[in-house]
Amino acid sequence: MDLQLNFNRLERIYDNLSLCGTNQMLITDANAIFYLTGCMLYCGSRFMALFIRRGRQPVLFLNRLYSEPDIKGVELAGFSDTDDITILVSSYIAKNQPLGIDRRMPAGYLIDLQRLGAAESYLNTSYGVEQVRSQKDEKEQQLMKAASAINDLAMERFKKLIGPGITEKEVAAHIEPIYRSLGADGVSFQPIVSFGANASDPHHKPDYTVLKEGDCVLFDVGCRKDYYCSDMTRTFFYKKVSPEAKKIYEIVKQANLAAEEIIRPGKSFCEVDYAARNLIEKAGYGENFTHRLGHSIGIEVHEPGDVNPANHTMLKAGNIFSCEPGIYLKGRLGVRIEDLILVTENGMERLNNYPKDLEIIG
Repeated sequence: MDLQLNFNRLERIYDNLSLCGTNQMLITDANAIFYLTGCMLYCGSRFMALFIRRGRQPVLFLNRLYSEPDIKGVELAGFSDTDDITILVSSYIAKNQPLGIDRRMPAGYLIDLQRLGAAESYLNTSYGVEQVRSQKDEKEQQLMKAASAINDLAMERFKKLIGPGITEKEVAAHIEPIYRSLGADGVSFQPIVSFGANASDPHHKPDYTVLKEGDCVLFDVGCRKDYYCSDMTRTFFYKKVSPEAKKIYEIVKQANLAAEEIIRPGKSFCEVDYAARNLIEKAGYGENFTHRLGHSIGIEVHEPGDVNPANHTMLKAGNIFSCEPGIYLKGRLGVRIEDLILVTENGMERLNNYPKDLEIIG
């Protein structure tokens, strides 16, 4: 596959760096480097970075232990374990200007650059990259839709795993193979499979709990396809559903729909959160909704840009995030319904289409 620097994305990042007071940045986040170059690199604990400086060719610093990618528009600066990487990096930096760094920059290397006087000062310019990444372009939107389409098909198969005597762990063991059989590259995070009272823990890890009649069955699952992630939660009931559980399910579903109803450019993340949270609070379960409404997603399953009461950032076309209200009754049950939402020019588009009506299985 031919690799080429994405100049459009790079120019948008440069514009954001200018607002921060610099025109140069050292990017150490592998996902951000992939976003700009199309090359995903895993270097473990060894240093890797993409240095960008307006008016100059970007430079990729990469240990020679790894295969050297040929990326059009990028200079490759190779080094060995025996080299002083900070001296090499500093030789490219404009010393009389601030240097932007990202939140993934290892402290040890940053301190060494500071000791060398590599730049006038140092700025956390992560936001300058993250803001650009948060608005998915058409190609990214199509990749996200493809990953979510697989998730829809997979959920139908996961549901069929549920039966007498099965444990959460046994169900969870089938999830990645099912994804791969449908064309995914793997899971986007470790799947959550929760039966009954275990679903009252939003981040429960599947264990040896055996399914019982009347249990809620919560799947919080996602796959990765061509480096982009999907994420979806559905809650079913095995054999029967109690009146209380049915009531809670309907409240969560209405909260999910209420939030999605207002999503469009010009609304804020906190307004979307409030639409769901207010409905749950009015129903008397406010203290049982214990987490943010959602998170941004793309190359990473959790990207900056939370849907929470404190985030007053305005929605923009191209944003993709989860909408996942839940109610959790400790030691009894939990219900969560999660969709991925794309903000469009005039409203929103739901990326996953698996039904949300209450369903009894088994």
